[in-house]
Amino acid sequence: MPDGKDGKTARTRFHGRVEGSQRPCAVAGCPEPGEFRAPALEAPLPGEGPRPFRWMCLEHVRAFNARYNFFDGMTADEIHTAQRPYAGWERETRAFSGTGDRGPRWADFADPLDAIAARLKRDREEGRRDGKPLSGQDRASLKVLGLEADADRMALRKRYSELVRRYHPDRNGGDRSHEEALQKVIAAYQQLRGAAAFA
Repeated sequence: MPDGKDGKTARTRFHGRVEGSQRPCAVAGCPEPGEFRAPALEAPLPGEGPRPFRWMCLEHVRAFNARYNFFDGMTADEIHTAQRPYAGWERETRAFSGTGDRGPRWADFADPLDAIAARLKRDREEGRRDGKPLSGQDRASLKVLGLEADADRMALRKRYSELVRRYHPDRNGGDRSHEEALQKVIAAYQQLRGAAAFA
């Protein structure tokens, strides 16, 4: 690739182009080199990683991008979840709130393996009978809802409905003094609804 006047590598005209690619365009019969990558059309099989990218020429990658639909095959609820501004960041952000699983205090143990063993023992003692994992955030959310570790999805929905009726201003003559508790209940329910233990 030629250098620019300032000695730095000159930028290519099209972002993402891999010039000098020896790969042919993935579209049958196209003689152009495949200088742009596009995701595979086939979904990965269970237990496999993502499918390898396909390589296309500029004309065909433009056509692919024009018809590509990220939401293809999703339900309306899945699309709504994916479009939230904080989708994908929700769990990480909540972990900073101080209610997540902080793990062992290393200073309390002479050997780090003892600390790991102590955490494993705690998780087993406080775990679920069905063996499904509970994170520190799951435990904190269950505490907000007043549920035991072994609660199932039906118990979760029932308790949520009960607490919303108890704290909602419409059920309390417009009294908004329980709004903070209501927000905590809603956040806890939303978090647990997506947790592995309630899948």
